[in-house]
Amino acid sequence: MKKAVVLLSGGLDSTTALYLAKKEGFEVYAISFDYGQKHDKELECAKAIAEEAGVADYIVVKTNMNTWGGSALTDSSIEVPEGNIDEDLADYFKQT
Repeated sequence: MKKAVVLLSGGLDSTTALYLAKKEGFEVYAISFDYGQKHDKELECAKAIAEEAGVADYIVVKTNMNTWGGSALTDSSIEVPEGNIDEDLADYFKQT
């Protein structure tokens, strides 16, 4: 059986990639990254998706993204921006 590695974030795109690989007959191995994010929601979702999909193996690799600079997702001194992304995107597309 062919093997595939899927980078699984827990979001729609990577979940679709995982199920597409399974549909195409691949034995799927999933990997997620714990980059020091302030919340565990995406890792929890990725783990649940990996279990539900029945991947051959699922691992989480811990890394430190602050090596390249902080972001609102990792740095406690930077607040997560608030607002409705849908509205922001709609405004962007109205301008283009």
